[in-house]
Amino acid sequence: MATWIFAHGDTDGICAGAIALAANSEAHVFFTHPYGFVEDLAAAKDEDRVIVCDVALSESHLTQILQRFAAIAEKGELTYIDHHPWTEATSKEEISGRIVHALGSSSSELAYSMFKSKIDPMLSRVAIFGAIGDYQDGTPLILRLLERWDKRALYFESGLLTQGIEGQKRKYELKRGILSNLANNLPPSFDKRLVKLALEQSRREETAIREIKAHVQVKGRIAYTLDFPFSLGKTAIYTKGLTGALVGVAAEERKDMIDMSLRTSSSKVDFNRLLRMITPKLGGSGGGHPEAAGARIPKENFEEFLNELNESLASK
Repeated sequence: MATWIFAHGDTDGICAGAIALAANSEAHVFFTHPYGFVEDLAAAKDEDRVIVCDVALSESHLTQILQRFAAIAEKGELTYIDHHPWTEATSKEEISGRIVHALGSSSSELAYSMFKSKIDPMLSRVAIFGAIGDYQDGTPLILRLLERWDKRALYFESGLLTQGIEGQKRKYELKRGILSNLANNLPPSFDKRLVKLALEQSRREETAIREIKAHVQVKGRIAYTLDFPFSLGKTAIYTKGLTGALVGVAAEERKDMIDMSLRTSSSKVDFNRLLRMITPKLGGSGGGHPEAAGARIPKENFEEFLNELNESLASK
């Protein structure tokens, strides 16, 4: 029986995967994402032990994913650790295996809670890094864990990690090395390559902050940019922040589609629900967290998407 860790490649996924690896040192680490997850699961056999960290369940592949989960849970072992909202098409009871799920907590925190009896207590730092990277550092457990440390140092380390992997989307060997270091209790600042990448990214980000406002357009309660050459997630944050808009949208054309990241600071907005209602009507898909999500639609429907989203925001 082989052990596999399937992890998302962002800060939270890397940290959750590192905690899982610390508790399962023989595991193979495989980076994946919601849209490619069903294909990537083929790497594991039904009789293997599979641990999934921070990978949302894609609605478009949900049936196939649940079937693979059931097959692995029957002949091997399956543990699914995640904090994304469930799709409306499923519930926790329909998912086979051991399910560790909670909204409002990072996957890193959930992985730490599950594996803490098997790992060095020092790895609580990794749970904190992941929580900070996913804006989930205000939970009761993370606040208690922070009391053990000088939080200024941990925010510095988490910043290095988040900045260093920004834009390194498919550089899986780099991320695998970072994850392995974290599992072995080596903080991000011990990785010279990661530190160099973080400094380079921070300089690029400062340039972007100074330039982005000239590219922003405002429509109703939405501020948006199209094809601004920077990270979509960060661009959405600064598009919102620099204009004071309720919602920031960063969009880019990819062939005949528009990919988007959306951000808000309002607890009255639930992007996960809104995007799951709006995007299918426009030939696309979308979802994520209530205040941070992504979407993809045909580019000819982008204006209609902005109109529909504005109408939904107005109704709230």
